[in-house]
Amino acid sequence: MAHDGQDLTTTFPTQLDALVPLCAAAVPPCEKLLEEAIERLRATVTVEGRISASQIEANQTMAHGVAWLATYVESLRQMVNWADALRNDGRFGEMEALILQIGFGEYLNQIAGGIPMSQGEIIRLSDMALDASELETDEISTLRASGNTQAARSRLVSLIQERSAETTFGATGLDEELEMIRDQFRRYALDRVAPNAHEWHLNDELIPMEIIEELADMGVFGLTIPEEFGGLGLSKASMCVVSEELSRGYIGVGSLGTRSEIAAELILAGGNQEQKEKWLPELASGAKLPTAVFTEPNTGSDLGALRTRAIRDENGDYKITGNKTWITHAARTHVMTLLARTDPESTDYRGLSMFLAEKTPGTDEAPFPTEGMTGGEIEVLGYRGMKEYELGFDNFHVKGENLLGGTEGNGFKQLMQTFESARIQTAARAIGVAQSALDVSLQYAQDRKQFGKSLIDFPRVSGKLAMMAVELMIARQLTYHSAREKDADRRCDLEAGMAKLLGARVAWAAADNGLQIHGGNGFALEYQISRILCDARILNIFEGAAEIQAQVITRRLIG
Repeated sequence: MAHDGQDLTTTFPTQLDALVPLCAAAVPPCEKLLEEAIERLRATVTVEGRISASQIEANQTMAHGVAWLATYVESLRQMVNWADALRNDGRFGEMEALILQIGFGEYLNQIAGGIPMSQGEIIRLSDMALDASELETDEISTLRASGNTQAARSRLVSLIQERSAETTFGATGLDEELEMIRDQFRRYALDRVAPNAHEWHLNDELIPMEIIEELADMGVFGLTIPEEFGGLGLSKASMCVVSEELSRGYIGVGSLGTRSEIAAELILAGGNQEQKEKWLPELASGAKLPTAVFTEPNTGSDLGALRTRAIRDENGDYKITGNKTWITHAARTHVMTLLARTDPESTDYRGLSMFLAEKTPGTDEAPFPTEGMTGGEIEVLGYRGMKEYELGFDNFHVKGENLLGGTEGNGFKQLMQTFESARIQTAARAIGVAQSALDVSLQYAQDRKQFGKSLIDFPRVSGKLAMMAVELMIARQLTYHSAREKDADRRCDLEAGMAKLLGARVAWAAADNGLQIHGGNGFALEYQISRILCDARILNIFEGAAEIQAQVITRRLIG
């Protein structure tokens, strides 16, 4: 076993069989540390025998720190599972070993010394009333000292340069069928998306309908919709792969399926049989494009405080009045999954209902032609391909039969049922964006010459690229784990939340470091990394901001 800073792979492959057990042995002490953290947090926020929301808020740094610690522990656990499965399948090679040892070395050191919740917020064990004594084992000491070395990072980047840019860097651990799906969508993204993405971004253009029609023909909008309703009936894992590769081409294209995923989940979980038979085939085929209309100007993540109201008329239909904001792809869609208050006396989530509100798709000249509805574009830094809008409703008509499930007051509960899939899909989009940052930064570092040699030959440049690849694989395995849990019909809001939390941070770090590798050129709009940076930034905000995500994880852990 290597000690005192000796790189673990210097004697590769003779130590290969020892690496996975070494990493596996490092996980239980981390799990024990997490258990202690959860118990200390629970004791801190319990008042008169009950968890106190006000005490969680008062101790928010500690609470969110526990969420991040739990995310790191789950990440290490899933990396061991990934490596062990590859080893049993004969696919655990030098690149995978380097990714594993660097990942463990870095994340163990961060657990002991401080986990970055954001650029300026480091959560330390002392903030959670913990110390590092649980981590004082031979295995953890070896990995902390010898896992993430400059030699290991340089070797990893050397191996990455030998691979085709069309592949992932390191075996993903997925089966052959899923890798065939990846290959199909990677080739499509390279051919139809990547060459045009930057122009769409710079011109702030909607993704052409031609692309949407092609995605519909490929089954993207019906990917996980059951076959009986016209979909492909594939797994959430397949959704991850498709979202990942399309987002690798351009996040806007990778996100087109998100709206259909949310709408289909709402209808499958909360709709009646008539609604399923009417809407799901049209969503699956792409004949009807949906948009999600939830957020309001003064509510943000506090959906229980929504004010948009829906009043039932004498015919059993509804008139909706209110304002919504940050509505993606609102103009040219056919139906809105719209959350509104049907009980005017209520002041929380219990008075909300969900509607399948039909509208006429707009044009550039008349984006919102439907009576009772107006809208204006919100100009944004990135994530531009579908555009963002503010919407106003004034006695907007919705047929009574389009109340989801046919019963008022279930809207918030119905929406909550979609969050697992939405956050898994968002984590997959984050992986795609991070992979895109690695792709363009790797190419630039190889091509750009400074002081007589390529940028990639400088250790701090190659080190950035290595850490992109390592954290990409960690986020990828966490995301695939959450998808597998969803496919097994197990509750996975915790796992999905962790995947989204880490994936968003990884994407931003990759884009930021990628721009740094580009230097001044990265600040120029003509370079793709400038777009990738802007696109990456939204991932920490939508589908639950990082702070909300940490809060949700914490409540599950201590509840």
